[in-house]
Amino acid sequence: MEMFWIQNPIPLSLLIVLLLSLTSNCFGSSQNNNFDGGSGAGHEPVQIRVGLVLDLGSVEGKIVRSSVSMALSDFYAINSHYKTRVSLSVRNSYGEPLIALSSAVDLLQTVGVEAVIGGNSLLEAKLLAELGEKVRVPVISLNSPISLSLDKYSHLIQATHDYASEAKGITNFIHGFDWNNVVLVYEDDDDWRESMQCMVDHFHENNIRIESKVGFTVSSSEDSMMDRLRKLKDLGTNIFVVHLSEVIATHLFPYAEKLGMMGEGFAWILTAKSMSTFHENTDENAKEAMEGVVGFKSYIPVSKELQNFTLKWRKSLADEEVVGYEATRLSISGVWAHDIAWALASAAEVTRMPNVSSTLLEAIKEIRFKGLSGGFQLDDKKLLSNKFEIVNMIGSGERRVGFWNSNGSFSNRRRLSSTNNKLETIIWPGGSTQSPKWSSDRKKLRVLVTSSNRFPRLMNVTVDPKTNDIISIDGFCIEVFRASIAPLNYEPVYIRWTHGSNYDNLAHVLSSQRDKYDAAVGDITITPNRSKYADFTLPFTNMGLGILAAKERSMWVFFQPLTPDLWITSVAFVVLIGVIVWLIERHENTEFQGSWSQQIGVMLSFGFATIVYAHRERLKHNLSRFVVTIWVFSVLILVTSYTATLTSMMTIQQIRFNSNKGYVGHLSGSFIAKEVLTNSSLRAIKNRGLNTSKDYAEALLNKNVSYIVSELPYLRVVLGDYPGNFFMVKPQCTTSGFGFMFQKNSELVHRVSKEISELRKSERLNDIEKKWFDKQHPYASDDTSNPITLYRFRGLFMITGVSFAFALAVILILWVQGKWKILVNLVNMFFSQRVRHFRILFTRAIHPSPLENSIRENAVQMAQL
Repeated sequence: MEMFWIQNPIPLSLLIVLLLSLTSNCFGSSQNNNFDGGSGAGHEPVQIRVGLVLDLGSVEGKIVRSSVSMALSDFYAINSHYKTRVSLSVRNSYGEPLIALSSAVDLLQTVGVEAVIGGNSLLEAKLLAELGEKVRVPVISLNSPISLSLDKYSHLIQATHDYASEAKGITNFIHGFDWNNVVLVYEDDDDWRESMQCMVDHFHENNIRIESKVGFTVSSSEDSMMDRLRKLKDLGTNIFVVHLSEVIATHLFPYAEKLGMMGEGFAWILTAKSMSTFHENTDENAKEAMEGVVGFKSYIPVSKELQNFTLKWRKSLADEEVVGYEATRLSISGVWAHDIAWALASAAEVTRMPNVSSTLLEAIKEIRFKGLSGGFQLDDKKLLSNKFEIVNMIGSGERRVGFWNSNGSFSNRRRLSSTNNKLETIIWPGGSTQSPKWSSDRKKLRVLVTSSNRFPRLMNVTVDPKTNDIISIDGFCIEVFRASIAPLNYEPVYIRWTHGSNYDNLAHVLSSQRDKYDAAVGDITITPNRSKYADFTLPFTNMGLGILAAKERSMWVFFQPLTPDLWITSVAFVVLIGVIVWLIERHENTEFQGSWSQQIGVMLSFGFATIVYAHRERLKHNLSRFVVTIWVFSVLILVTSYTATLTSMMTIQQIRFNSNKGYVGHLSGSFIAKEVLTNSSLRAIKNRGLNTSKDYAEALLNKNVSYIVSELPYLRVVLGDYPGNFFMVKPQCTTSGFGFMFQKNSELVHRVSKEISELRKSERLNDIEKKWFDKQHPYASDDTSNPITLYRFRGLFMITGVSFAFALAVILILWVQGKWKILVNLVNMFFSQRVRHFRILFTRAIHPSPLENSIRENAVQMAQL
């Protein structure tokens, strides 16, 4: 719920709309009412209303409320002559940020408060700060985490721990005992994650390795907490930094004690935010379980004022209220609340002084005084507690062992300026005064290894034939695994997987037999089905499927760049250009004259010579020059395209896959490759399972399969074993690559994945690949050159054809113009002959001749005979 409100800007936008309607009512009450000189002793003090929005059902809420109320009472008892009085208006937020926001809006609208104290969580502080920003009212947050998301609010004041100083102190504390690896146990909540980040960053900067980060919530069950603690113990870790609230911590430590993690050899460090949540009513069993824990606490200097206020605060609580408060000691939030109340009262008086135009916010920033927490002075709108005392949990109480000074050193004296850099003796868990040492005992890691040995470069397991015990394991996968766990505190114990290449079963066995196996290593592809049973690390191989084919060595490869129809069309245009130029030039150019055989030779030789720009005949007619220019331009495009495609084919050896014309190979038992051949664009009617790299090579060389579809690591093995015989094309369809399998929720998944990432970053993974896969072979790209078709060049031939047609039309017009008189005479003669012939036929049809009839009869008789 809180994450939604922080990340989603819509509620804040609605808040702004709401505030716009309230501004006119609220803003007037938040302005300064300057105190004029006419106010005499008889006038009532000016009331400065301040809202107090707290979770009154919590111990901290009750402490802060009583502390602010008593602080104001003490302040005005001392400064009774002041002309202003801070008046509190209290609202209960019930620990809900939205109710806190609603309460603050109500205080602004109905009461007209000029400041709001509240917002002890990140979300609540953000919502109230947004409200204060719109109506220009200071919002004072107690114990909310430092966050970059809050820096933009100019009207927000925070009183909290100095997380940077604390992170530096815990880092130096860890280094002081020569610890380099810790486990971070934190509360999985926005406030705790945000306040923890500074410490995490500081650990990384100072070479403290966080072996694991484990988050718990208030709703975490006992079984869940016990299970995660048990895994931490199995990891061999023994140094823990705890960033949890009292509610979770009081359950965690008894569980840890049950598992033997609160004994000798373990160290637990509590952060200041964790320590500030503990009160005297903490469960006794939890206190006993926490014996030996070391905690950082915000340091409150002991003073007479603090003692007197604490004593008075305790006496002010009625007997029944003591039970309700469940605390008899003033918390750090109560101390901050006291000082904030004094600062507000002082600032309120300043803003009402004559000739002073400061706002309440500006006046608070300028206030300086000695409070219960020490010198009060805001630094960038923050009241930071940067001094810490280090306490050791002993029995049901605490024992101070030293201080972390603001100057960056430890001390066992109260004078924080001391730099003796020593702490008093710490009683560690188990009652030992000997500081724990980082566990160097390597834990056993039971690893199932695939042992089919189908691709020895990937996994090669050598077994004793008598005992069936593993003698040696090598290969790319196991070397990457060893490099990944080398920095971790584990000793792998390898166990053979003897049930073939069905790795779905392997994942199921790993999940169901948690007491026997911890991980699985081999040529195991990451798939959704296997992820149901086990967790995978990051992939350590290239992701995807590849296509492997034998290189073609045809002597007619130079014909392949152009399709047959384009070859025929090109040749036809070569002959046509020769004919057209001959028609244009033959009357005026002697080079195109001679016998018919010579003229035919000139026509053909001229056309084919234009392909290599080697024609020697001089052209005399402008029309022929125009036609040849257009054609040479077309030839230039054709030749360059042909050259580029032929070069691509000679270097990449592109093939056109057609799975319907032959068998397609795949790794036998590989469901991924088989599924691709069934459901993708590489669909194959006939496919054949292959087992080894030798099977791959023989099937391709003997043309038993057209090509092979398999995962990239397998294909790279074949390319390394048989260099120069095959090439690979990487298609669009991909897989997730090979990964290492671990038990569900195993802490090693994140750590091994991180090591794989480091191997990639340092290029050590590339070195391992080169070692096992030998030569690196380039992929043919997905859009490798296909033969050029006539359709792609139809525009070019259209332009050339139009120029040819234009030339032929001009030739025809010139020829007709030269033979016009002859043509006219021929036409006249033709039509006169046709008219004469028609007249004869017409006359015979009207007046038939007797002689013709007798001849016709005789002809019929002759035909019958």
